[in-house]
This record gives sequence, structure tokens and C-alpha cells, in this order.
Amino acid sequence: MKPINYDGRRFKTINNTDNGEVNEETTFYYFQKDDVVWAHYYGGGIVKGQLIASINELGCLEMSYHHINENNEMMTGMCTSKPELLEDGRLRLHEEWEWTCRDYSKGKSIIEEILLFD
Repeated sequence: MKPINYDGRRFKTINNTDNGEVNEETTFYYFQKDDVVWAHYYGGGIVKGQLIASINELGCLEMSYHHINENNEMMTGMCTSKPELLEDGRLRLHEEWEWTCRDYSKGKSIIEEILLFD
């Protein structure tokens, strides 16, 4: 797979394990400069969230994230996102994450690119 430019892409959650907090109402807005990727996200119980990532040698995103949920709790975690290029040219990210707060549990989620006209 050729290098991916994440800059200006938007994503929605399509699947998450029960211990996760993002859902189909959460929107992620991605930006990129060189091998550094960052995003902000909100919706679906997330008041405000941010992530920062670097692209590793396999093309995956290695990231840390934090957000404030609707219960006014600060949540933090780490995540590895593996990109998949869909037939229609959109991206799907397969994520394996772990909370670095509260119960330190692990989970998996999938987020999928949404186009501007969606």
C-alpha cells in the first residue's frame, strides 16, 4: 500500500467493544504533516477529544488519545490503527486500543472514512 495522506479526512465509528466510549455518533477530523497525524473528535458522549500519532514502518498509526466524556471524566489511552483501503477509495482503520486510566482494559474498534457529501 502506498503512503496514506490523512490530512482533511473525516471518520465515523462503525464498531467498538463495549468498554469503549466512541460510537457511530462520534466524528473524527484528521490532519497530517509529514509522518505526524493528529485529530480532534466529538459526539456520541464525547464532549471533546484529541489524538496524536506517528506513522510506523508498517504504515500503521501509533497514537495516544484523551477526551472528556459527557460525565465530565478525563479519559486517556493508547491505540494502534491499521489502515485498509476500501474498493471505493475510502479508508477503514482497524484499531486496537487500551485505556491508560480507570480499569486499563483493552478493546477493538473500526472507524471508516466519510466523504464530505455524506
